[in-house]
Amino acid sequence: MMKGIFIYCRAGFEGECAAEIQERAGTLGIYGYSKAKPASGYMVFTPSDPDDADRLHRELPFDELIFVRQWFVVLIMRNDLPQDDRISALLDALSQMPEVANSLQIDTPDTNEAKQLSGLCRSVTKPAQAILAKHGLYQKSEAGEGVRCHICFMSVQAAYAGYSLVNNSSPWPMGIPRLRSSSKAPSRSTLKLDEAFLIFLDASQRHDYLQAGMTAVDLGACPGGWTWQLVRRGLKVVAIDNGAMAESVMETGLVTHMRVDGYQFQPDEPVDWMVCDIVESPIRTAELAARWLSQRWCKHTVFNLKLPMKKRWQELTRCLDLIRLTLDSAGVSYQLRVRQLYHDREEVTVYLLVIN
Repeated sequence: MMKGIFIYCRAGFEGECAAEIQERAGTLGIYGYSKAKPASGYMVFTPSDPDDADRLHRELPFDELIFVRQWFVVLIMRNDLPQDDRISALLDALSQMPEVANSLQIDTPDTNEAKQLSGLCRSVTKPAQAILAKHGLYQKSEAGEGVRCHICFMSVQAAYAGYSLVNNSSPWPMGIPRLRSSSKAPSRSTLKLDEAFLIFLDASQRHDYLQAGMTAVDLGACPGGWTWQLVRRGLKVVAIDNGAMAESVMETGLVTHMRVDGYQFQPDEPVDWMVCDIVESPIRTAELAARWLSQRWCKHTVFNLKLPMKKRWQELTRCLDLIRLTLDSAGVSYQLRVRQLYHDREEVTVYLLVIN
């Protein structure tokens, strides 16, 4: 038996994830240590007080976390599971869930090695549901609240098991939304913006904020992957890039292409959206976004910050501090959200909304 927080993240970003969770836990007066093996795709935070695992998961808003894809409170880790009945070996610990689980996720960390266990995860899911239901620990429901049971296999004999709060965690296994790239999209980078809209906006906001006829500027648009996400929703886009745009995007009749520098461009009048996926130093892109919002050239922006190989957490903190200082000084009320998306690589995606 143990109490901790199991956290899924992008392989290679375990250190940044650990730094973030240590810092955020500290703001709640929760202290402990992190186990983060490089390139493992996960980490475990163990509070000094075991009861603080539940409190951290309850009080720290999942939507505010950057490098955390999914998380759950660990109730047990076993590396000696009997191959003929793995689930029964976890029942005593899972009986400590705060209530009957209404959903179940059985998965692995997102690494090539762990993916070899995907067949095992599929094969034990239905038996696990039956065993947990038989012992009064699981009853399937589509409720938007309550508790989700988690079992994360590390090998055929080892697994972490516990629970998450449905309304303070990701709805997707491993925290990964499954999106498909359209054959009409000019590049796979289109999925970054598609995922950003899914993560940062709820269904009502996507309807209200992405209406046909709204206007947008795409900085660094070539070949048009992000522009395509906007025009397929009916937005009118000014695409800024010295490179060529895909014909399929230009044929929509909704795109004006201007061959100018994205960092120098200024709109003639405010637009609804500015999006940017330029490969440039993160601080320069942060300054660009802060300028657009402080000048009120747009109401919404989504942009990527390309992180350096070293001191990524420190550089990200510097960029976000600059944005906050600039907007606060300009008297701009705003909403800020940041997430390393599944379709991101050495970067994070930022969403900013001007409120006033």
